[in-house]
Amino acid sequence: MTTEHLPAAARPLALITGVGRTVGIGAGIARRLAASGWDIALVMCHCESVDSGLLDTTVESFDRHFAVNARATWLLIREYGTRFSLAHGSGRIISLTSDHTVGNLPYGASKGALDRITLAAARELAHLGVTANVINPGPVDTGWMSDELRAACVSRTPLGRLGTPQDTAHLVDFLCSPEGQWINGQLLMSNGGFA
Repeated sequence: MTTEHLPAAARPLALITGVGRTVGIGAGIARRLAASGWDIALVMCHCESVDSGLLDTTVESFDRHFAVNARATWLLIREYGTRFSLAHGSGRIISLTSDHTVGNLPYGASKGALDRITLAAARELAHLGVTANVINPGPVDTGWMSDELRAACVSRTPLGRLGTPQDTAHLVDFLCSPEGQWINGQLLMSNGGFA
């Protein structure tokens, strides 16, 4: 996701590339930013995730995960950096990651690469005043969890609940605000203390 604050006469604009379903995190972010006065541009869902581990991941699947989750992120951030021309300090890049790797190796590995690409942008786009951060929202049930997995995740969270798209959206809203400008180059764990 890339965002920028426009002059006072215009509303700020956010491009959100993870809005594949209305119950997902991307949709929650879109609703939160729209409520905060942002204009929203929505693109296709930007994630590849196929469960497989070290021994059963195919080369083709591994390459596809990196193409979608890492290379596409790099290309989007690179394009944003070449086009950004607004006020210094007004641009934002926020990526969503995951530390889920066991049984989901290509997804987790490609998300790790996404982390590094985004965090590099915090330094490499510093001359533009663009901040770049990564959020790990932890387990968020957007309809993909089994009852067994949901119960296991709830038991590992101090508040005894799963994360919601709104939990992540509130953090994104803050990071996109002028007050969130000082947070830069960070991998933020927004997972309710999930252990």
